[in-house]
Amino acid sequence: MIRMMLRPRWIAALLLALAIAAAFALLGQWQLDRAISSGQVVERTTETVQPLTETVAPDGPPAQVAEGQMVETTGSYVPGDEQIISGRHNGGVSGFWIVSHFVTNEGASIAVARGWTADADRAAAVRERLATEMTIQSLQPLTGRFLSSEAPEVPDDDVDPHTMTTVSTAALINLWANWDDQSVYQGYIVDATAPDGLTAIDSPEPVVEVPLNWLNIFYAAEWAVFAGFAVFLWYRLVRDAWERETEEAEIAAASAAGANAADTDRPRATAP
Repeated sequence: MIRMMLRPRWIAALLLALAIAAAFALLGQWQLDRAISSGQVVERTTETVQPLTETVAPDGPPAQVAEGQMVETTGSYVPGDEQIISGRHNGGVSGFWIVSHFVTNEGASIAVARGWTADADRAAAVRERLATEMTIQSLQPLTGRFLSSEAPEVPDDDVDPHTMTTVSTAALINLWANWDDQSVYQGYIVDATAPDGLTAIDSPEPVVEVPLNWLNIFYAAEWAVFAGFAVFLWYRLVRDAWERETEEAEIAAASAAGANAADTDRPRATAP
């Protein structure tokens, strides 16, 4: 079989297969480059406080670059629209958030996570206090981290059906007393400070993950398989040719042996 591989036509076929495999390998490398380049993350400084209006717009899904951005705005809290969000962790401890309704000086509504406590009774007491203390007052500043709205969740069967476990804009606007189709941000702000009786909510700098384009990686793997198949196809063609020649040689040898045997067994004529 090695002698078959060393024949000129099979050497030429091998060079062609290697050239095709190299082309497939280049295409695979190109797909990998695409997967990496499309997954590059644009560096941004989330800890530099930006105006809310320049970071995200109301009445629409927030841009990805707005997620986790520290923002500032000015407005007023709406008394009586405070909600308790349960199942929120602070430092690994489960507890409760108080979320208020804030109206910016542009007239848009946004939810604000005011603070955290591990005690349900304290959460209820702070909620009642904030509802009675706060009034529509002069504009006040607000600084915190912007996060996208969470999906609403149905409470478990064994808990109060009015219990909220996520900060969902869609759910909150149905609970805000004086909200009537005003502009609303599809997200909320985690306040950098907390009112008396609550602890400031842990809000670390978001970790930037580098996404990969798995479709391009799949295509790169396909090109690698094609490259290997090109060389394997050459090997199979050589092997098939070798087996065919070997079989033909065996048939020819068998035919020659049969002919010689026939000549040996044929009776010879005797002289008179």
